[in-house]
Amino acid sequence: MISFVVPAYNEERYLGATLESIHGAACATGEPYEIVVADDGSTDATAAIAEAGGARVARAGKRQIAAARNAGARASTGEFLVFVDADTRIDAAVVAEALAALRSDAVGGGAPVRMEPSPRWVTIFMRAFVPLYFGLARWAAGCFLFCTRAAFESAGGFDERYYASEEIGLSRALKRQGRFVILKDFVTSSSRKLEGRTPMDVLVMFLRLVAGGRAGLMRRTGATAFWYPERR
Repeated sequence: MISFVVPAYNEERYLGATLESIHGAACATGEPYEIVVADDGSTDATAAIAEAGGARVARAGKRQIAAARNAGARASTGEFLVFVDADTRIDAAVVAEALAALRSDAVGGGAPVRMEPSPRWVTIFMRAFVPLYFGLARWAAGCFLFCTRAAFESAGGFDERYYASEEIGLSRALKRQGRFVILKDFVTSSSRKLEGRTPMDVLVMFLRLVAGGRAGLMRRTGATAFWYPERR
């Protein structure tokens, strides 16, 4: 069985479309599947939309993406885990490619990301970022990461000490266990985090991340607040 795990905090704006895309992609494979939405203390209609969309809701509440993903994984039952962010859409091709990789002895992997809607400067940035991040570093993006349950548990799951870059940590841990792949097919994620931000704003945020070092990633303040807005 495939377990799709969707971490969510106040995601009523995007969650419905994400669940619809997961159902469509999963049904096309003909494989049994489930969707678990890890509700991380939402105050909007996220849980209701999840249930109406055919997902099982697991309660998290730590207000941390790593912990929410881990909670969803614990509540799931499949041998294959696919983590999909609540503002990310997937299709049948990317799921089929991920399953083929896992059944060919890969322990896990990720896929390149397209952002929509995308300002021109973001499009230009992504043309450089995608080859470097997915091609050279070969890390999975947090919005789409897949692995076997056995590999996930052996790796210890997402490291809950971190409020950002936890997907890089898990990618590296999975690589130590076996073959880690980056798919050819893309997933599509929203550009909401960039709404109202300029290229300079994003550059300053990355510089603050670098300056804060590892300790800075262990706080939900400072540069990591970029990933934890109160409003969606």
